[in-house]
Amino acid sequence: MEQSRRARTQIAVAESTLLALACWLSYWLATTVRTQAYSASRADGILSGLWAVIATIFVLRSSYHASVKAALSRMAATLVSFVACLAYLLVLPFHQWGLALLIGVTALIPALIGRPGDSMTAAITTAVVMVSASLNPHDAWQQPVLRFGDTVIGVAVGVAAAWLGLLAGRTRLHRGGDSPSGPD
Repeated sequence: MEQSRRARTQIAVAESTLLALACWLSYWLATTVRTQAYSASRADGILSGLWAVIATIFVLRSSYHASVKAALSRMAATLVSFVACLAYLLVLPFHQWGLALLIGVTALIPALIGRPGDSMTAAITTAVVMVSASLNPHDAWQQPVLRFGDTVIGVAVGVAAAWLGLLAGRTRLHRGGDSPSGPD
């Protein structure tokens, strides 16, 4: 029993450490590398880092299989939000009613195409994109593009970290260590 609790603690510490390092990398990539390509402001750079970190947290799960599944879900929801927000912001400026309408639309679309589990993520993404657009109304149409890029960074780092976690778990198994949570 004591050995089992110790093994669970070791796994939890390893997974939490991997998450922390992956989030650091996502933030650094989004605030340093991505913002060198384009950044409207310091605040935009910080928002990029935050959004990439959130995507990493969303994707990095206790198994590689679960992480890939979460990555596909995150990207599907983000794509729905990206298309809806970009179409809206190319034609109209931010407005509270537009925010509400787009949240409803982006929650509805995944449900209609057979992915109801992605509805809330699409709605949250839309809220972030639209509120970000309200902060920079002159170039509001850029927000869906920027947040899509930030999500790609976070998702890629999350999947890569899950793969590294899988490798580390297999290495530990081959050395006779405690069993990791393992792939699904």
